[in-house]
Amino acid sequence: MTPFDFQPRTRIVFGLDKIEELGRLALELGARRALVVSDAGVIEAGQAQRGLDTLQDAGLDTALFQDFRENPTTEDTERGAVMALDFEPEVLIGLGGGSSLDCAKGINFVYSNGGRMQDYWGVDKATLPMLPMIAVPTTAGTGSEAQSFALISDAETHVKMACGDKKAACRIALLDPQLTVTQPQRVTALTGLDALAHALETQVTKPRNLISQTFSREAWRLLAANYVAVLDRGEDLEARSGMQLGACLAGLAIENSMLGAAHALANPLTAAYNIVHGEAVALMLPHVIRFNGEAVAAESDVHRVGDVAFGIVVRIPDIDHIVLCRIGQFVARGGFVQFGRLPVHGRRSHAVQGRVVGKVLGGVGQAIQDRGDEFAAIGVLQVRVFDALLAQRRGRLVAQMRAAQRTRPVGRQDPHVVGQLG
Repeated sequence: MTPFDFQPRTRIVFGLDKIEELGRLALELGARRALVVSDAGVIEAGQAQRGLDTLQDAGLDTALFQDFRENPTTEDTERGAVMALDFEPEVLIGLGGGSSLDCAKGINFVYSNGGRMQDYWGVDKATLPMLPMIAVPTTAGTGSEAQSFALISDAETHVKMACGDKKAACRIALLDPQLTVTQPQRVTALTGLDALAHALETQVTKPRNLISQTFSREAWRLLAANYVAVLDRGEDLEARSGMQLGACLAGLAIENSMLGAAHALANPLTAAYNIVHGEAVALMLPHVIRFNGEAVAAESDVHRVGDVAFGIVVRIPDIDHIVLCRIGQFVARGGFVQFGRLPVHGRRSHAVQGRVVGKVLGGVGQAIQDRGDEFAAIGVLQVRVFDALLAQRRGRLVAQMRAAQRTRPVGRQDPHVVGQLG
């Protein structure tokens, strides 16, 4: 059994209208001055003001930082740190999606320890204590509220840096499903696919352990049961609750096992083309599932994924196909279509798809490798390998299907076979 060292660092507060307790929770941390980091969309929806109001009602002085991009960069965190130096907060509050939470963590690194964001690329680079943080996610996707990592892009090289330190873990994660209702459907779809990918990847990644897999399975159960519901019925608070809890549990799984090739391959797409993270993950996830399917099929824990996630008992060799079909349903329902063998958003053309994939397989992979991010570099090389393997498998499968078709009576073609041959 894989060894582990499990120490929860984040208190999780969950429930409808829990945003009203934000001021009290900040006071419990001994704070009197709060810097709130929130993005323009959350501010426009009125969610940031709700947070500021409850903080001010509790007697805290507040300041709002909103000058950052959807994928925060080193420049964004440096601007935030300058504001923090002027305001001198006693607590940092990330209120918004994963970008708001990551930006708040990045500000905390630079403000509390000095230097540049690049100094904290890697693990445990902070040498001084950091400000307490409260995470208030308004999406159900990244699970950043339960993680000690911040994903910040280098403004010059565009490399997405994972900066992790146990001191950067949020003291409190405040989960209020009501805050997620104002998300546009596209944001709901993209963040939901990201969370689903977290649950899947943490289930089969090499460092997985008993603790991480416990979170992975329950996360998948909640997310798979509610993803379509939140797209069909955006006001369904029960479904919203399931998605937000599932995303948080998937974040806890990441914290205890890390991720895999789908995210390693998605990050260069975001860095090079500014493709939204959830869309980049949706592009790569089916390929990684296919590639990993045979490698993990003989392991007993994969059988339990099928049993728990789908409520059925399946033969182990079939589990990667079943998971792939389920993800395919989610990708299609989330507003994505299939162009050839790669799922991309409906507005993208074959030409754009070719350029994007070519970039991942070309210069970006070498640039990542040069920067020393071996994990992502391996992921870029993997896609070359498993695409070659898939081409071989596809050739064998097509040959088998055509042979089967030749033995069928005329007029009795199987529509499923015809579709697979396309």
